[in-house]
Amino acid sequence: MKNVTDSFVSLVHWPFAGSFGFNTDILATNPINLSVVLGVLIFFGKGVLSDLLDNRKLRILNTIRNSEELQGGAIERLEKARARLRKVEMEADQFRVNGYSEIEREKLNLINSTYKTLEQLENYKNETIHFEQQRAINQVRQRVFQQALQGALGTLNSCLNKELHLRTISANIGMFGTMKEIID
Repeated sequence: MKNVTDSFVSLVHWPFAGSFGFNTDILATNPINLSVVLGVLIFFGKGVLSDLLDNRKLRILNTIRNSEELQGGAIERLEKARARLRKVEMEADQFRVNGYSEIEREKLNLINSTYKTLEQLENYKNETIHFEQQRAINQVRQRVFQQALQGALGTLNSCLNKELHLRTISANIGMFGTMKEIID
């Protein structure tokens, strides 16, 4: 305590400069002024500066936390999108494979049905040709038979008399009777 009172006592014994003025000695005044200004700034600005730095620190931490949350959400959405993409790619591949196999199956079915249709048309054509041939043959037979019959009747009518006519009819009836017995 004595030291503190000694310092006040020694202030009383200082001589007065007489007037107020500026000390122009830079080397002597600058460190003193700077230390005073820094002391005042540190003493009074310490709380404000600390609050500013704390607020800035909290904002930075909140921004980092929000960014990490957004990053986590983005990573989660990215993984979901990748999973959906894989699923869609698998479905597309499945549709592609099924589509190709379905196309091949339809192509084979179409080829088979075309062959069957062609076979049926060929059969119809052959049946129609056979039918037309048979009809033509029958028409020719009928004409030949009619012409032969007319020729035979004409010859018979010109050459036969009644007696020869009756003998021919009896012979034909006998032939038909024999044919009937053979058939039975």
